[in-house]
Amino acid sequence: MLEDRYALAHRLYPYARVADQEAAAPAHHQAIVIGGGPVGMAAALELGLKGIETVVLDDHEGVGQGSRAICFSKRCLEVAHRLGAAGPMMEKGVEWSLGRVFHGDREVFDFNLLPEEGHRFPAFINLQQPYFEKYLVERIRQVQKEGVSIDIRGRNKVIGIDHEGDEVTLQVETPDGEYRLTADWVIVADGASSPTRNMMGLGFEGKVFEDNFLIADVRMKADFPVERRFWFEPTFKGSGDSALLHKQPDGEWRIDFQIGWDIDRKEELKDENVRARLDAMLGPMGIEYEVVWTSIYTFQCRRMEKFRHGHVIFVGDSAHQVSPFGARGCNSGMQDVDNLGWKLKRVIDGQSPESLLDTYDEERLVATDENILNSTRATDFITPKSKISKIFRNAVLDLSEENDFARPFVNSGRLSVPATLDGSSLNSEDGLPDGPERSRPGAVCPDAPLDGDFLLDRIGDRFAVLAIGVDVPDFEGDLDADRLVFAKGTIPVLDERYLGEVKQGVYLIRPDQHVAARWADWNINAVRKAFERAIGKGAEG
Repeated sequence: MLEDRYALAHRLYPYARVADQEAAAPAHHQAIVIGGGPVGMAAALELGLKGIETVVLDDHEGVGQGSRAICFSKRCLEVAHRLGAAGPMMEKGVEWSLGRVFHGDREVFDFNLLPEEGHRFPAFINLQQPYFEKYLVERIRQVQKEGVSIDIRGRNKVIGIDHEGDEVTLQVETPDGEYRLTADWVIVADGASSPTRNMMGLGFEGKVFEDNFLIADVRMKADFPVERRFWFEPTFKGSGDSALLHKQPDGEWRIDFQIGWDIDRKEELKDENVRARLDAMLGPMGIEYEVVWTSIYTFQCRRMEKFRHGHVIFVGDSAHQVSPFGARGCNSGMQDVDNLGWKLKRVIDGQSPESLLDTYDEERLVATDENILNSTRATDFITPKSKISKIFRNAVLDLSEENDFARPFVNSGRLSVPATLDGSSLNSEDGLPDGPERSRPGAVCPDAPLDGDFLLDRIGDRFAVLAIGVDVPDFEGDLDADRLVFAKGTIPVLDERYLGEVKQGVYLIRPDQHVAARWADWNINAVRKAFERAIGKGAEG
Protein backbone atom coordinates (compact mmCIF):
# COMPACT_ATOMS: atom_id res chain seq x y z
CA MET A 1 0.00 0.00 0.00
CA LEU A 2 1.40 3.45 -0.90
CA GLU A 3 1.01 6.54 1.22
CA ASP A 4 -1.05 9.51 0.08
CA ARG A 5 2.13 11.60 -0.05
CA TYR A 6 3.32 9.70 -3.14
CA ALA A 7 0.10 10.32 -5.05
CA LEU A 8 0.09 13.99 -4.07
CA ALA A 9 3.69 14.49 -5.15
CA HIS A 10 3.69 12.26 -8.23
CA ARG A 11 3.00 14.97 -10.81
CA LEU A 12 4.91 17.85 -9.30
CA TYR A 13 6.30 18.70 -12.74
CA PRO A 14 4.06 17.10 -15.41
CA TYR A 15 5.24 16.92 -18.97
CA ALA A 16 4.65 20.05 -21.05
CA ARG A 17 5.94 20.83 -24.50
CA VAL A 18 8.57 23.61 -24.54
CA ALA A 19 9.89 26.00 -27.16
CA ASP A 20 13.20 24.11 -27.36
CA GLN A 21 11.34 21.22 -29.01
CA GLU A 22 10.29 23.52 -31.87
CA ALA A 23 13.74 24.97 -32.52
CA ALA A 24 15.42 24.18 -35.82
CA ALA A 25 18.83 24.00 -34.15
CA PRO A 26 19.49 22.62 -30.67
CA ALA A 27 18.74 25.21 -27.98
CA HIS A 28 21.67 26.05 -25.74
CA HIS A 29 21.72 26.38 -21.92
CA GLN A 30 24.38 27.27 -19.38
CA ALA A 31 23.78 24.17 -17.27
CA ILE A 32 21.65 21.05 -17.54
CA VAL A 33 21.03 18.71 -14.63
CA ILE A 34 20.15 15.11 -15.55
CA GLY A 35 17.98 13.54 -12.86
CA GLY A 36 15.30 15.00 -10.61
CA GLY A 37 15.98 13.18 -7.35
CA PRO A 38 16.98 15.05 -4.19
CA VAL A 39 20.59 15.63 -5.27
CA GLY A 40 19.59 16.71 -8.77
CA MET A 41 17.02 19.18 -7.46
CA ALA A 42 19.48 20.51 -4.90
CA ALA A 43 22.06 20.97 -7.68
CA ALA A 44 19.54 22.90 -9.78
CA LEU A 45 18.63 25.09 -6.83
CA GLU A 46 22.29 25.70 -5.97
CA LEU A 47 23.14 26.73 -9.54
CA GLY A 48 19.98 28.74 -10.11
CA LEU A 49 20.40 30.76 -6.93
CA LYS A 50 23.93 31.58 -8.08
CA GLY A 51 22.56 33.06 -11.30
CA ILE A 52 23.38 30.10 -13.55
CA GLU A 53 20.57 29.39 -16.03
CA THR A 54 19.66 25.74 -15.41
CA VAL A 55 17.40 23.07 -16.93
CA VAL A 56 16.48 19.85 -15.12
CA LEU A 57 15.70 16.81 -17.27
CA ASP A 58 13.91 13.98 -15.45
CA ASP A 59 12.38 10.86 -16.93
CA HIS A 60 9.53 11.02 -14.39
CA GLU A 61 7.04 13.73 -13.48
CA GLY A 62 7.63 13.94 -9.75
CA VAL A 63 9.16 12.35 -6.71
CA GLY A 64 9.74 8.62 -6.48
CA GLN A 65 7.74 6.12 -4.49
CA GLY A 66 9.01 4.60 -1.27
CA SER A 67 10.79 6.37 1.54
CA ARG A 68 14.30 5.08 0.64
CA ALA A 69 16.57 7.68 2.29
CA ILE A 70 15.11 8.81 5.60
CA CYS A 71 18.01 10.06 7.79
CA PHE A 72 19.16 13.58 6.96
CA SER A 73 22.17 14.85 8.84
CA LYS A 74 22.93 18.16 10.49
CA ARG A 75 25.29 19.14 7.67
CA CYS A 76 22.72 18.20 5.03
CA LEU A 77 20.18 20.43 6.79
CA GLU A 78 22.69 23.28 6.96
CA VAL A 79 23.10 23.05 3.17
CA ALA A 80 19.32 22.85 2.68
CA HIS A 81 18.91 25.89 4.94
CA ARG A 82 21.34 27.89 2.82
CA LEU A 83 19.23 26.92 -0.20
CA GLY A 84 16.09 28.08 1.60
CA ALA A 85 14.45 24.64 1.83
CA ALA A 86 15.12 23.46 5.39
CA GLY A 87 12.09 25.09 7.04
CA PRO A 88 9.42 22.60 5.92
CA MET A 89 11.87 19.73 6.34
CA MET A 90 12.33 20.61 10.00
CA GLU A 91 8.63 21.20 10.48
CA LYS A 92 7.74 17.76 9.08
CA GLY A 93 10.77 15.72 10.15
CA VAL A 94 11.32 13.78 13.35
CA GLU A 95 14.37 15.08 15.24
CA TRP A 96 16.71 12.66 16.98
CA SER A 97 20.22 12.35 18.32
CA LEU A 98 20.08 9.28 20.60
CA GLY A 99 20.87 5.74 19.46
CA ARG A 100 20.63 2.45 21.35
CA VAL A 101 22.46 -0.79 20.59
CA PHE A 102 21.08 -4.17 21.64
CA HIS A 103 22.51 -7.68 21.59
CA GLY A 104 19.67 -10.13 21.71
CA ASP A 105 17.25 -8.70 24.27
CA ARG A 106 19.96 -6.80 26.22
CA GLU A 107 20.77 -3.14 25.73
CA VAL A 108 24.55 -2.90 25.64
CA PHE A 109 24.90 0.90 25.43
CA ASP A 110 23.49 4.12 24.05
CA PHE A 111 25.11 7.14 22.36
CA ASN A 112 24.28 10.78 21.69
CA LEU A 113 25.34 12.13 18.32
CA LEU A 114 25.06 15.81 19.34
CA PRO A 115 25.39 16.17 23.11
CA GLU A 116 26.37 19.86 23.02
CA GLU A 117 24.07 22.88 22.71
CA GLY A 118 24.42 25.84 20.36
CA HIS A 119 23.51 24.46 16.94
CA ARG A 120 20.62 25.47 14.71
CA PHE A 121 19.97 21.89 13.63
CA PRO A 122 19.84 18.54 15.42
CA ALA A 123 22.16 15.65 14.67
CA PHE A 124 19.54 14.12 12.35
CA ILE A 125 15.95 14.31 11.27
CA ASN A 126 14.02 11.38 9.89
CA LEU A 127 11.96 12.35 6.87
CA GLN A 128 10.75 10.16 4.03
CA GLN A 129 12.65 10.96 0.83
CA PRO A 130 9.53 11.94 -1.17
CA TYR A 131 8.99 14.80 1.28
CA PHE A 132 12.62 15.88 1.06
CA GLU A 133 12.39 15.98 -2.74
CA LYS A 134 9.01 17.70 -2.67
CA TYR A 135 10.26 20.53 -0.47
CA LEU A 136 13.21 21.13 -2.79
CA VAL A 137 10.85 21.32 -5.78
CA GLU A 138 8.54 23.69 -3.90
CA ARG A 139 11.52 25.91 -3.12
CA ILE A 140 12.44 25.91 -6.81
CA ARG A 141 8.87 26.94 -7.66
CA GLN A 142 9.17 29.78 -5.17
CA VAL A 143 12.43 31.15 -6.57
CA GLN A 144 11.17 30.77 -10.15
CA LYS A 145 8.52 33.37 -9.27
CA GLU A 146 11.35 35.61 -8.08
CA GLY A 147 13.07 35.40 -11.47
CA VAL A 148 15.55 32.60 -10.84
CA SER A 149 16.08 30.65 -14.09
CA ILE A 150 15.41 26.97 -13.30
CA ASP A 151 13.30 24.95 -15.74
CA ILE A 152 12.13 21.49 -14.61
CA ARG A 153 11.07 19.20 -17.47
CA GLY A 154 9.28 16.00 -16.57
CA ARG A 155 9.24 12.97 -18.88
CA ASN A 156 12.34 14.29 -20.64
CA LYS A 157 14.59 11.24 -20.79
CA VAL A 158 18.19 11.65 -21.90
CA ILE A 159 18.96 8.88 -24.40
CA GLY A 160 22.21 10.17 -25.88
CA ILE A 161 25.17 12.32 -24.90
CA ASP A 162 28.00 13.68 -27.02
CA HIS A 163 30.81 15.63 -25.41
CA GLU A 164 33.23 17.56 -27.58
CA GLY A 165 35.38 20.41 -26.34
CA ASP A 166 33.51 22.92 -24.21
CA GLU A 167 30.01 21.91 -25.31
CA VAL A 168 27.83 18.92 -24.43
CA THR A 169 25.01 17.74 -26.71
CA LEU A 170 22.08 15.72 -25.34
CA GLN A 171 19.47 13.69 -27.19
CA VAL A 172 16.19 13.84 -25.26
CA GLU A 173 13.13 11.61 -25.60
CA THR A 174 9.64 12.91 -24.73
CA PRO A 175 6.02 11.82 -25.31
CA ASP A 176 6.07 14.10 -28.37
CA GLY A 177 9.24 12.69 -29.86
CA GLU A 178 12.94 13.46 -29.59
CA TYR A 179 14.83 16.75 -29.59
CA ARG A 180 18.40 17.92 -28.94
CA LEU A 181 19.93 20.37 -26.47
CA THR A 182 23.41 21.73 -25.91
CA ALA A 183 24.95 22.98 -22.70
CA ASP A 184 28.14 24.49 -21.36
CA TRP A 185 27.95 22.19 -18.34
CA VAL A 186 26.04 19.01 -17.55
CA ILE A 187 25.56 17.80 -13.97
CA VAL A 188 24.65 14.10 -13.81
CA ALA A 189 22.45 13.03 -10.89
CA ASP A 190 20.55 10.10 -12.39
CA GLY A 191 21.17 7.54 -9.65
CA ALA A 192 23.28 4.48 -8.94
CA SER A 193 22.32 2.77 -12.20
CA SER A 194 23.09 6.04 -14.09
CA PRO A 195 22.09 5.66 -17.75
CA THR A 196 24.29 8.66 -18.53
CA ARG A 197 27.36 7.03 -17.02
CA ASN A 198 26.62 3.88 -19.01
CA MET A 199 26.14 5.83 -22.26
CA MET A 200 29.55 7.42 -21.70
CA GLY A 201 31.11 3.99 -21.13
CA LEU A 202 32.39 4.92 -17.68
CA GLY A 203 33.07 2.38 -14.95
CA PHE A 204 31.53 2.02 -11.51
CA GLU A 205 33.86 -0.16 -9.51
CA GLY A 206 33.62 -1.55 -6.01
CA LYS A 207 32.24 -4.35 -3.92
CA VAL A 208 28.86 -6.05 -3.54
CA PHE A 209 28.44 -7.67 -0.12
CA GLU A 210 26.73 -11.02 0.14
CA ASP A 211 23.74 -10.06 2.25
CA ASN A 212 20.30 -8.57 1.78
CA PHE A 213 18.07 -6.42 3.94
CA LEU A 214 14.31 -6.13 3.86
CA ILE A 215 12.93 -2.62 4.39
CA ALA A 216 9.39 -2.29 5.72
CA ASP A 217 7.73 1.07 6.29
CA VAL A 218 4.80 0.48 8.62
CA ARG A 219 2.17 2.77 10.09
CA MET A 220 1.45 1.96 13.71
CA LYS A 221 0.68 3.48 17.09
CA ALA A 222 3.66 2.63 19.26
CA ASP A 223 5.20 4.24 22.30
CA PHE A 224 8.78 3.61 21.25
CA PRO A 225 10.93 6.68 21.99
CA VAL A 226 12.30 8.84 19.16
CA GLU A 227 15.70 7.21 18.77
CA ARG A 228 17.63 4.83 16.55
CA ARG A 229 17.43 1.24 17.80
CA PHE A 230 19.72 -1.45 16.40
CA TRP A 231 19.65 -5.13 17.36
CA PHE A 232 22.46 -7.62 16.79
CA GLU A 233 21.02 -11.17 16.81
CA PRO A 234 17.52 -10.05 17.85
CA THR A 235 15.42 -12.53 19.79
CA PHE A 236 12.23 -11.95 17.77
CA LYS A 237 11.98 -15.14 15.73
CA GLY A 238 12.51 -15.03 11.98
CA SER A 239 13.88 -11.49 11.94
CA GLY A 240 17.37 -12.39 10.76
CA ASP A 241 20.79 -11.56 12.21
CA SER A 242 20.14 -7.85 12.78
CA ALA A 243 17.29 -5.35 12.81
CA LEU A 244 16.91 -1.57 12.84
CA LEU A 245 14.01 0.64 13.97
CA HIS A 246 13.49 4.33 13.19
CA LYS A 247 10.52 6.65 13.67
CA GLN A 248 9.29 8.68 10.67
CA PRO A 249 6.57 11.32 10.24
CA ASP A 250 2.88 10.38 9.72
CA GLY A 251 2.94 7.69 12.40
CA GLU A 252 5.26 5.56 10.30
CA TRP A 253 8.28 3.53 11.33
CA ARG A 254 11.15 2.18 9.26
CA ILE A 255 12.13 -1.39 10.11
CA ASP A 256 15.09 -3.15 8.46
CA PHE A 257 15.62 -6.91 8.73
CA GLN A 258 18.85 -8.64 7.71
CA ILE A 259 17.65 -11.64 5.68
CA GLY A 260 20.78 -13.25 4.22
CA TRP A 261 22.30 -13.69 0.78
CA ASP A 262 20.73 -16.74 -0.84
CA ILE A 263 17.12 -15.59 -0.98
CA ASP A 264 14.16 -15.49 -3.35
CA ARG A 265 13.30 -11.80 -3.51
CA LYS A 266 9.79 -12.34 -4.82
CA GLU A 267 9.05 -14.75 -1.99
CA GLU A 268 10.51 -12.44 0.66
CA LEU A 269 8.42 -9.51 -0.59
CA LYS A 270 5.14 -11.41 -0.48
CA ASP A 271 2.82 -9.76 1.99
CA GLU A 272 2.43 -12.87 4.17
CA ASN A 273 6.21 -13.29 4.49
CA VAL A 274 6.82 -9.64 5.32
CA ARG A 275 4.06 -9.81 7.91
CA ALA A 276 5.51 -12.95 9.45
CA ARG A 277 8.70 -11.05 10.28
CA LEU A 278 6.78 -8.01 11.53
CA ASP A 279 4.45 -10.16 13.62
CA ALA A 280 7.42 -11.83 15.31
CA MET A 281 8.76 -8.41 16.29
CA LEU A 282 5.57 -6.47 17.04
CA GLY A 283 3.04 -9.20 17.83
CA PRO A 284 4.26 -9.96 21.39
CA MET A 285 3.74 -6.26 22.21
CA GLY A 286 0.19 -6.31 20.82
CA ILE A 287 0.98 -3.64 18.24
CA GLU A 288 -1.27 -3.44 15.20
CA TYR A 289 0.27 -2.06 12.04
CA GLU A 290 -0.29 -1.33 8.36
CA VAL A 291 2.39 -2.02 5.76
CA VAL A 292 3.04 1.10 3.68
CA TRP A 293 6.04 0.15 1.54
CA THR A 294 8.59 -2.65 1.24
CA SER A 295 11.82 -3.21 -0.62
CA ILE A 296 14.99 -5.29 -0.51
CA TYR A 297 18.46 -3.84 -0.82
CA THR A 298 21.94 -5.32 -1.06
CA PHE A 299 24.99 -3.72 0.55
CA GLN A 300 27.15 -2.17 -2.16
CA CYS A 301 30.14 0.17 -2.04
CA ARG A 302 31.14 1.49 -5.45
CA ARG A 303 32.39 4.65 -7.11
CA MET A 304 33.61 6.08 -10.39
CA GLU A 305 37.34 6.46 -10.90
CA LYS A 306 36.78 10.20 -11.20
CA PHE A 307 33.67 12.39 -11.04
CA ARG A 308 34.59 15.13 -13.50
CA HIS A 309 34.81 14.29 -17.21
CA GLY A 310 35.45 17.59 -18.92
CA HIS A 311 32.21 19.55 -18.84
CA VAL A 312 30.20 16.57 -17.56
CA ILE A 313 30.27 16.25 -13.77
CA PHE A 314 28.73 13.45 -11.70
CA VAL A 315 27.14 13.95 -8.28
CA GLY A 316 25.33 11.77 -5.74
CA ASP A 317 24.60 8.11 -6.37
CA SER A 318 25.54 8.40 -10.04
CA ALA A 319 29.12 9.05 -8.86
CA HIS A 320 29.25 6.84 -5.77
CA GLN A 321 27.14 4.32 -3.90
CA VAL A 322 27.49 3.14 -0.30
CA SER A 323 25.59 0.76 1.95
CA PRO A 324 22.68 2.52 3.64
CA PHE A 325 23.69 1.92 7.27
CA GLY A 326 25.19 5.22 8.37
CA ALA A 327 22.97 7.40 6.14
CA ARG A 328 25.84 8.30 3.82
CA GLY A 329 24.06 8.30 0.45
CA CYS A 330 21.88 11.38 0.05
CA ASN A 331 23.80 13.24 2.76
CA SER A 332 27.01 12.76 0.79
CA GLY A 333 25.30 13.81 -2.43
CA MET A 334 24.18 17.08 -0.83
CA GLN A 335 27.80 17.72 0.12
CA ASP A 336 28.82 17.07 -3.51
CA VAL A 337 26.47 19.86 -4.54
CA ASP A 338 27.80 22.13 -1.79
CA ASN A 339 31.37 21.56 -2.97
CA LEU A 340 30.66 21.95 -6.67
CA GLY A 341 28.34 24.96 -6.79
CA TRP A 342 30.68 27.77 -5.78
CA LYS A 343 33.53 26.39 -7.86
CA LEU A 344 31.43 26.13 -11.02
CA LYS A 345 30.10 29.65 -10.47
CA ARG A 346 33.62 31.08 -10.22
CA VAL A 347 34.71 29.24 -13.37
CA ILE A 348 31.66 30.38 -15.35
CA ASP A 349 32.22 33.99 -14.24
CA GLY A 350 35.91 33.84 -15.17
CA GLN A 351 37.01 34.43 -11.56
CA SER A 352 38.92 31.14 -11.32
CA PRO A 353 40.61 28.85 -13.85
CA GLU A 354 38.71 25.77 -15.00
CA SER A 355 41.27 23.68 -13.12
CA LEU A 356 39.47 24.68 -9.91
CA LEU A 357 36.88 22.05 -10.86
CA ASP A 358 39.59 19.39 -10.63
CA THR A 359 39.51 20.00 -6.89
CA TYR A 360 35.87 18.86 -6.87
CA ASP A 361 37.25 15.49 -7.97
CA GLU A 362 40.12 15.69 -5.50
CA GLU A 363 38.03 16.58 -2.46
CA ARG A 364 34.89 14.55 -3.09
CA LEU A 365 36.88 11.43 -4.00
CA VAL A 366 38.53 11.66 -0.58
CA ALA A 367 35.11 12.10 1.06
CA THR A 368 33.71 9.17 -0.93
CA ASP A 369 36.57 6.88 0.03
CA GLU A 370 36.02 7.82 3.67
CA ASN A 371 32.32 6.95 3.32
CA ILE A 372 33.12 3.66 1.61
CA LEU A 373 35.65 2.77 4.31
CA ASN A 374 33.16 3.46 7.10
CA SER A 375 30.37 1.69 5.27
CA THR A 376 32.54 -1.36 4.56
CA ARG A 377 33.62 -1.58 8.18
CA ALA A 378 29.99 -1.37 9.30
CA THR A 379 29.00 -4.09 6.85
CA ASP A 380 31.81 -6.38 8.02
CA PHE A 381 30.77 -5.91 11.66
CA ILE A 382 27.04 -6.33 11.03
CA THR A 383 27.52 -9.34 8.73
CA PRO A 384 30.61 -11.31 9.89
CA LYS A 385 32.13 -13.38 7.09
CA SER A 386 33.33 -16.30 9.22
CA LYS A 387 32.60 -18.11 12.46
CA ILE A 388 35.69 -16.59 14.08
CA SER A 389 34.67 -13.08 12.99
CA LYS A 390 31.25 -13.59 14.55
CA ILE A 391 32.77 -14.81 17.83
CA PHE A 392 34.98 -11.70 17.91
CA ARG A 393 32.03 -9.44 17.07
CA ASN A 394 29.89 -10.90 19.86
CA ALA A 395 32.75 -10.66 22.34
CA VAL A 396 33.06 -6.95 21.56
CA LEU A 397 29.30 -6.52 22.10
CA ASP A 398 29.50 -8.33 25.45
CA LEU A 399 32.43 -6.21 26.60
CA SER A 400 30.76 -2.96 25.53
CA GLU A 401 27.89 -3.49 27.97
CA GLU A 402 30.15 -2.68 30.93
CA ASN A 403 33.31 -1.22 29.40
CA ASP A 404 33.59 2.15 27.67
CA PHE A 405 36.80 1.18 25.89
CA ALA A 406 34.98 -1.48 23.84
CA ARG A 407 32.19 0.76 22.57
CA PRO A 408 34.13 2.46 19.77
CA PHE A 409 34.68 -1.00 18.26
CA VAL A 410 30.92 -1.61 17.95
CA ASN A 411 29.79 -0.66 14.47
CA SER A 412 26.10 -0.62 13.65
CA GLY A 413 26.74 2.02 10.99
CA ARG A 414 28.97 5.04 11.66
CA LEU A 415 26.49 7.83 11.05
CA SER A 416 27.17 10.49 8.44
CA VAL A 417 29.36 13.45 9.30
CA PRO A 418 30.94 15.86 6.79
CA ALA A 419 34.38 14.96 5.53
CA THR A 420 37.32 16.97 6.81
CA LEU A 421 39.37 17.80 3.72
CA ASP A 422 42.82 17.32 5.22
CA GLY A 423 45.50 17.66 2.57
CA SER A 424 43.34 19.50 0.03
CA SER A 425 45.35 21.52 -2.46
CA LEU A 426 43.06 24.47 -1.61
CA ASN A 427 44.12 24.50 2.05
CA SER A 428 46.97 26.60 3.42
CA GLU A 429 49.34 25.49 6.15
CA ASP A 430 47.75 25.72 9.59
CA GLY A 431 48.90 28.98 11.17
CA LEU A 432 47.06 28.22 14.41
CA PRO A 433 48.27 24.69 15.18
CA ASP A 434 47.24 24.88 18.83
CA GLY A 435 43.69 25.84 17.88
CA PRO A 436 40.78 23.37 18.09
CA GLU A 437 41.08 20.28 15.89
CA ARG A 438 37.42 20.57 14.90
CA SER A 439 38.03 23.89 13.11
CA ARG A 440 41.39 23.12 11.45
CA PRO A 441 41.92 23.81 7.72
CA GLY A 442 39.73 21.45 5.70
CA ALA A 443 37.04 21.11 8.37
CA VAL A 444 33.47 22.31 8.02
CA CYS A 445 32.96 25.33 10.25
CA PRO A 446 31.24 24.36 13.49
CA ASP A 447 28.13 26.46 13.92
CA ALA A 448 27.64 28.76 16.91
CA PRO A 449 24.71 30.85 18.15
CA LEU A 450 25.04 34.61 17.70
CA ASP A 451 22.68 37.41 18.63
CA GLY A 452 19.47 36.47 16.82
CA ASP A 453 20.96 34.01 14.33
CA PHE A 454 23.85 31.58 13.84
CA LEU A 455 27.40 31.85 12.57
CA LEU A 456 26.78 29.82 9.40
CA ASP A 457 23.98 32.24 8.47
CA ARG A 458 26.47 35.11 8.66
CA ILE A 459 29.05 33.23 6.59
CA GLY A 460 26.46 32.32 3.92
CA ASP A 461 27.89 31.18 0.58
CA ARG A 462 30.72 33.69 0.11
CA PHE A 463 34.31 33.72 1.23
CA ALA A 464 34.54 35.16 4.73
CA VAL A 465 37.21 36.27 7.17
CA LEU A 466 36.28 35.40 10.75
CA ALA A 467 38.34 37.11 13.46
CA ILE A 468 38.01 36.57 17.21
CA GLY A 469 39.99 38.83 19.53
CA VAL A 470 41.86 40.36 16.58
CA ASP A 471 41.36 43.85 15.15
CA VAL A 472 40.91 43.32 11.40
CA PRO A 473 40.78 46.55 9.36
CA ASP A 474 38.33 47.05 6.53
CA PHE A 475 39.85 45.30 3.51
CA GLU A 476 37.19 46.31 0.98
CA GLY A 477 38.67 46.32 -2.51
CA ASP A 478 41.66 44.32 -1.42
CA LEU A 479 39.97 40.96 -0.79
CA ASP A 480 36.68 39.59 -2.17
CA ALA A 481 35.40 38.29 1.16
CA ASP A 482 33.03 39.26 3.94
CA ARG A 483 34.39 40.40 7.29
CA LEU A 484 33.16 39.01 10.63
CA VAL A 485 34.89 40.34 13.74
CA PHE A 486 34.06 39.40 17.34
CA ALA A 487 35.63 40.43 20.61
CA LYS A 488 36.95 37.52 22.63
CA GLY A 489 34.67 36.63 25.53
CA THR A 490 31.46 38.03 24.05
CA ILE A 491 30.29 34.65 22.71
CA PRO A 492 31.83 31.83 24.80
CA VAL A 493 30.64 29.07 22.44
CA LEU A 494 32.37 30.79 19.52
CA ASP A 495 35.59 31.07 21.54
CA GLU A 496 35.41 27.40 22.52
CA ARG A 497 34.90 26.16 18.95
CA TYR A 498 37.41 28.44 17.20
CA LEU A 499 40.01 29.37 19.84
CA GLY A 500 40.03 26.64 22.44
CA GLU A 501 43.07 27.40 24.59
CA VAL A 502 44.61 30.05 22.29
CA LYS A 503 44.12 33.78 22.86
CA GLN A 504 42.92 34.88 19.43
CA GLY A 505 42.55 33.76 15.84
CA VAL A 506 41.73 34.67 12.24
CA TYR A 507 40.01 32.24 9.85
CA LEU A 508 39.55 32.26 6.08
CA ILE A 509 36.35 30.38 5.24
CA ARG A 510 35.26 29.11 1.82
CA PRO A 511 31.77 29.54 0.31
CA ASP A 512 30.98 25.91 1.19
CA GLN A 513 31.86 26.79 4.81
CA HIS A 514 35.02 24.72 4.97
CA VAL A 515 38.00 26.36 6.66
CA ALA A 516 40.68 27.26 4.09
CA ALA A 517 43.27 28.72 6.46
CA ARG A 518 43.75 30.17 9.95
CA TRP A 519 46.31 32.28 11.79
CA ALA A 520 47.06 33.70 15.21
CA ASP A 521 46.97 37.31 13.94
CA TRP A 522 45.96 39.44 10.97
CA ASN A 523 48.32 39.66 8.02
CA ILE A 524 46.75 40.86 4.79
CA ASN A 525 49.52 39.35 2.66
CA ALA A 526 49.12 35.91 4.22
CA VAL A 527 45.34 36.08 3.89
CA ARG A 528 45.53 37.23 0.28
CA LYS A 529 47.95 34.40 -0.53
CA ALA A 530 45.66 31.84 1.11
CA PHE A 531 42.67 33.28 -0.73
CA GLU A 532 44.44 32.92 -4.09
CA ARG A 533 45.23 29.33 -3.23
CA ALA A 534 41.64 28.63 -2.17
CA ILE A 535 40.26 29.89 -5.49
CA GLY A 536 42.62 27.72 -7.50
CA LYS A 537 45.13 30.36 -8.56
CA GLY A 538 48.29 28.87 -7.15
CA ALA A 539 49.85 27.24 -4.13
CA GLU A 540 51.92 28.73 -1.37
CA GLY A 541 55.63 28.88 -1.94
